[in-house]
Amino acid sequence: MSNYKSKTLTTWLALGLGVFGLHRLYLHGFKDKLFWLHPWPTLAGLYGIHRMGELGQDDRLSWFLMPLLGLMLSYAMLSGIIHGLTPDERWDEQHNPGQTGRNSGWGAVIGVVLCLLLGGTCLMTTIAFSAQRYYETQAEAAQAISQ
Repeated sequence: MSNYKSKTLTTWLALGLGVFGLHRLYLHGFKDKLFWLHPWPTLAGLYGIHRMGELGQDDRLSWFLMPLLGLMLSYAMLSGIIHGLTPDERWDEQHNPGQTGRNSGWGAVIGVVLCLLLGGTCLMTTIAFSAQRYYETQAEAAQAISQ
C-alpha cells in the first residue's frame, strides 16, 4: 500500500499549496504537465502584487497580473472541493486501483468547507477588483475624451 493516494491529503494540499500545483504532483508525479503550468500564473500574480506595492495603484501591468493569482487560488480551491467530495469508492477506483478503500472521514469534509470559504472569497474579490479596474479605465477614457 505504499502507493496509496489519500483523498484527505489531496484536499488539504489543494487548500494549502494548490496554487503551485502540489496536489497534482502528489496525485500524478512529475510527469503531469498541468503541475508544471501551475506556478507561472501564480508567480505572475505575486509579481503583480509586488509591482502595485512598489509603483502604486496606477500601474496597469499589475492590474493585469494580480487577477491571475486570484484565478489560480480559485482554481486550486475548486480542485480541493472536487477531490474532497469525490466518493471514496470512486476515488479508490481512480487513484488506488486494486487496493482496499479507506474511509476519508471528517478531514476531507473540513478541507472542503475551508476550500469553499477561501475559494468563494478569492473568486468574488478577483471579480470585484477586475470590474473596478475596468470601470476606472473607462471613466478615465471618457474624461479624457470630454476634455
